[in-house]
Amino acid sequence: MIKENQKIFNGLFALLNAVLCVLAMVCAYLFRFYVLGGLKTVPLSYYMRLMVFVVPVHFLLSHSLGLNDSFRRKSLVSEIGKVIEVSCLDVVFVFLASFMLREVNVSRGAVVLFGCFSVLFYTAERVALRKILRAMRRKGYNLKHLLLVGWTSVAEEFCRKVMENKNLGYVIDGYVSGQKEDTGSLKLRYMGDFSCLKELLAPKGIDEVVVSLEEKEFSLLGKVIEECEREGVKSSLLPFYTKYLPMRPYIDEVEGMPLINLRRVPLDNLLNSFVKRGFDILCSLAGLAVLSPLLAAVALCVKLSSPGPVIYKQVRIGKNKREFTMYKFRSMAVEGNEDATTWGTRDDPRRTRLGAFLRKYSIDELPQLFNVLKGDMSLVGPRPERPFFVEKFREEIPLYMIKHLVRPGITGWAQVNGWRGDTSIEKRIECDIHYIENWSFLFDLKILFLTVAKGFVNKSE
Repeated sequence: MIKENQKIFNGLFALLNAVLCVLAMVCAYLFRFYVLGGLKTVPLSYYMRLMVFVVPVHFLLSHSLGLNDSFRRKSLVSEIGKVIEVSCLDVVFVFLASFMLREVNVSRGAVVLFGCFSVLFYTAERVALRKILRAMRRKGYNLKHLLLVGWTSVAEEFCRKVMENKNLGYVIDGYVSGQKEDTGSLKLRYMGDFSCLKELLAPKGIDEVVVSLEEKEFSLLGKVIEECEREGVKSSLLPFYTKYLPMRPYIDEVEGMPLINLRRVPLDNLLNSFVKRGFDILCSLAGLAVLSPLLAAVALCVKLSSPGPVIYKQVRIGKNKREFTMYKFRSMAVEGNEDATTWGTRDDPRRTRLGAFLRKYSIDELPQLFNVLKGDMSLVGPRPERPFFVEKFREEIPLYMIKHLVRPGITGWAQVNGWRGDTSIEKRIECDIHYIENWSFLFDLKILFLTVAKGFVNKSE
């Protein structure tokens, strides 16, 4: 029943999206010319004709980004990010379509407003649908029945999380294993050994099988999957080595054979790398041009406040574990400032009074725009560390060295989440790995926006 309902829901959802797409353009037109005012050189009917092309393109873009898939396993935040991405692409397509049709009088303001209304409508739609589905699931509707094949510590953790989050709409009917296991407080029903799988799947009722076999039971995997496919039941794999897999494994193909990439880095893609580097160059040039009076004023203050060089140079470890020289405005006295094995703290006695101010408001890091221009750093990325601490943390903190797969940044996901200065290295690495595995141009823009919105104040200083 759930499969038939899903097909109906998908059809209605596609129709609703088409209606919202057209409605967004109507609202954009009315707001642009009847609220903001202005001369209407192109009638609304022309924009409606454009929508004949825009709606199918919007559907294809949404489908390619997974926005038309089930909400069950997705976070709202990630969906809204994709909604913004699709809406931006819709706007670009409208401009391209009007250019190809040689209509130069299309209102740019109306088209941009179309993108804004699209984001607003699609976000509201998804929030409302999630609330409706959650209410239905709490009442016992739209539930997905799971059967667990095998019993491991990973399976136990999976069951606990699924049972704690009722909003997911999963019901675990029981588990199949070589013997009855102690499921503790979960109190799962034991439905027999592996030979019972066929008779359990034959009747309608099980929507999905989650396979979680021990290493010694892995020889049974082929038979389990074949049995699921024979009965037309979807199967998912929850292997005992899950802790080694990234959140979104990337499957490569080598001569027709699938190869699981355990550490996919989107920035390994040439186009992604080119876009990020181009953005870094443009923004660092613009930043240096706009901030040049401030940089000159700070340099003069540093020179007058205490003896020593204006720019402090320090060796850091960057992409591919290569050393580079990072620039900062000097914030400490020259004496005792050459120690590369001392971790800076909030009450570091080596700081000058001006230096404490510069570090509190992150002004000391502005010269790193030159590092970005040179290619040693990026605007956004994991913060680079000194060689001594890299060697220290690589032995103490799991996955620490993953951060060196990309260029280090002036700001990053860890920093906007409060993990900067004298804070937890483990939390920083978690954020860095999340950034590396989930990079997108919009993610970079989000981090830059949060950096500005939250201010440049370093609260750990």
